[in-house]
Amino acid sequence: MVIDVLFVINSVLLGVGLAMDAFSVSLANGLREPGMGKGRMCAVAGVFAGFQALMPMLGWVCVHAFVERFTAFSRLIPWIALILLCYIGGGMLLESLRHKDTQEDGDSGAVSVPALLMQGVATSIDALSVGFTIADYELPPALLCAAVIATVTFIICLAGLLLGRRFGMKLAGKAGILGGVILIAIGLEIFITGVA
Repeated sequence: MVIDVLFVINSVLLGVGLAMDAFSVSLANGLREPGMGKGRMCAVAGVFAGFQALMPMLGWVCVHAFVERFTAFSRLIPWIALILLCYIGGGMLLESLRHKDTQEDGDSGAVSVPALLMQGVATSIDALSVGFTIADYELPPALLCAAVIATVTFIICLAGLLLGRRFGMKLAGKAGILGGVILIAIGLEIFITGVA
């Protein structure tokens, strides 16, 4: 396979499409933690980018190793995303409602590492199916495509975090509630489009 401008454009567009859920979750994380520093923002965006690169490659491996089993598993993807995002969003909502009186500064706390990893899986699990799209690529182009997807995701997630952080300062104690609602809505959207 020849790596040309069209390959790069397709990879970038694929990255943009896959990163939209991660962007929304990043926005919610920025709302929840308006005091987030640059290093943490890069780490959070890096987690999403890493999962968005890993999942298509995992899908690529699945296609090359055991296509039939992966096809059966792909039907579970919307359910897994729905459960994970509703769990995380519901927890964020409950936490925000319980501590509403004590949150005057609008910072409802940093997203924990386990919750961030669950967000990364939930927002990138649909990227497993991209393994079918890039199945005819040899390993080097598939890795390059995954790297482009990761780069695009990283940039888009940083933008989401910056927007969320900015509006999180203005929304004060309501940021955690809004963030939880956004996560649940993303889970529902992935589920509805995935089973349709």
